[in-house]
Amino acid sequence: MYGPKGIGALYVRRRRPRIAIHPLLEGGAHERGLRSGTLNVPAIVGFGSAAKICRYEMEDDMQRTGALRNRLWNGLRDRVPGLAINGSTAHRLPHNLNVRVEGVEGETLLVGLDDVAVSSGAACTSANPEPSHVLRALGLSEQQARVSIRFGLGRWNTEAEVDYVVDKVSRLVVRLREIASD
Repeated sequence: MYGPKGIGALYVRRRRPRIAIHPLLEGGAHERGLRSGTLNVPAIVGFGSAAKICRYEMEDDMQRTGALRNRLWNGLRDRVPGLAINGSTAHRLPHNLNVRVEGVEGETLLVGLDDVAVSSGAACTSANPEPSHVLRALGLSEQQARVSIRFGLGRWNTEAEVDYVVDKVSRLVVRLREIASD
């Protein structure tokens, strides 16, 4: 939502079924014993402002970001042989593109993409050197998971940035494949 880091909201329904929640931090008896400490008022106000903006702009943001993601996918697909998309092409978030580049390790691509914010594997395992269990659960082999990279797009990305990434990735893949074949 582009709000301040470290703040969030939790909605708990009152019934059918009622969900029991427990505090993460002990101390204080705020919010019927569920919250300890003093409220971070500036972050709360920032989160509220971000939620208000999200309410009015989220649909447009999703369409624009989805168009950028599609531009990225189409550009990469057209210029990088052996590229495949991970996951469903129909049921996906508009800001995320996870692909695999056959014959090139995802980690090797990361090193070459030094000025591009890109990750290997899946979001929940990006710091783990093992192949992503999420990608494995999608049916990818261990090798396919290892050659996967994940692009994240956001509100402020531009078509020019997407085109730059397409060009850089395609040139890098050609170079890495040439090195591997020597």
